[in-house]
Amino acid sequence: MQSIRIYEMPDCKMVSSGVGMFGEGRFVLFDNWLTLQERSMFPKDFLYETEGGGVWLRLFEKGMQVPPELEIMDFPGGLYAVATDGDQGTDLAAMNAQVDEFLRQAGFVRDGSRVELGNVITSPRAKEILGYDQMDYYTPIKATERD
Repeated sequence: MQSIRIYEMPDCKMVSSGVGMFGEGRFVLFDNWLTLQERSMFPKDFLYETEGGGVWLRLFEKGMQVPPELEIMDFPGGLYAVATDGDQGTDLAAMNAQVDEFLRQAGFVRDGSRVELGNVITSPRAKEILGYDQMDYYTPIKATERD
């Protein structure tokens, strides 16, 4: 059984918190706004790390009311290798080795032109039972160049 899957994200618009940290300014505003959005079968928010903190994103949908302090940005889609593990308990070195081996076998390489994303996929009910959140780790990829 494969534990890495390939996901293709289309070019889209995302609502962005801007750079920050949990519990601070725009992240609090973003979190409060996000909790007002209707839950769907799949989470639509992503986080990536950058210099100075993290950036929290949520897929923008037509008709969505977005606070003026939050930016609506163009997000470049593409292919991602996705691995699932526990949030904040992942052995990143082991996971990255597993992703790299999968990519090598499948004919892909990492695409350093796009950011790696994280996405908590656990519903509140599942988290209560598990005692932790599960997280999807999105590694941007592209096909291996062939001679």
